Amino acid sequence: MKPIATLLLAGTAFAVASPAMAQDTDDFTGFRLEALAGFDASKAGDTVDDDLDEDNDQSIEGLVYGAGAGYDYDLGGVVVGVEAELTGSTADTGFEDGDFEGIGFGEVDTGRDIYLGARAGVVASPGLLVYAKGGYTNARYNLAATFDGDDYDEKIDADGYRVGAGAEYRFGANTFAKLEYRYSNYSEAELDFEDDTIPDVDLGEIDLDRHQVMAGVGFRF
Repeated sequence: MKPIATLLLAGTAFAVASPAMAQDTDDFTGFRLEALAGFDASKAGDTVDDDLDEDNDQSIEGLVYGAGAGYDYDLGGVVVGVEAELTGSTADTGFEDGDFEGIGFGEVDTGRDIYLGARAGVVASPGLLVYAKGGYTNARYNLAATFDGDDYDEKIDADGYRVGAGAEYRFGANTFAKLEYRYSNYSEAELDFEDDTIPDVDLGEIDLDRHQVMAGVGFRF
């Protein structure tokens, strides 16, 4: 009788635990940390693009990398949350096939990018979240210049907005992977100098587009 009782107790425990495990896997509530990497392209916007030279697309491409954090709340099939990111990029200006590929700011390389926003989505199938996102982004483009034999390190600080969409899949109760596309537009910028004695210069309105395809893996607490 003891083996039978043991099997019955084990079966009951498994039956109770299985729905709980499934619920844990499907529930997207909680704090998350993630590592990010993908494709990054900055391009002069339509209002400043060089349409006279079809060989000059006025864009720079590279690898974007960084980390993100956020908190989501599962309302029962509908998920809402807030998130933040800090990323860098290898994209910079240069010559390609004899043509200078730039974005209208001279010779620059892409620096850090800060993003603060929110997302909302639906659980399309068990463990699969499809979502849209949007928020504020501040991008830095590093500009190296030389004047009268001295090197100056200026930075272009650009403010704008970001929108995107993606999908996140949970491999278990705590791990997930994601893939998303994001578009950013920067419309205001200032020139910041390394020398604190030199005042920042307001560059006024700008038009700079940014396209990214980002993959990520993370852990939910």
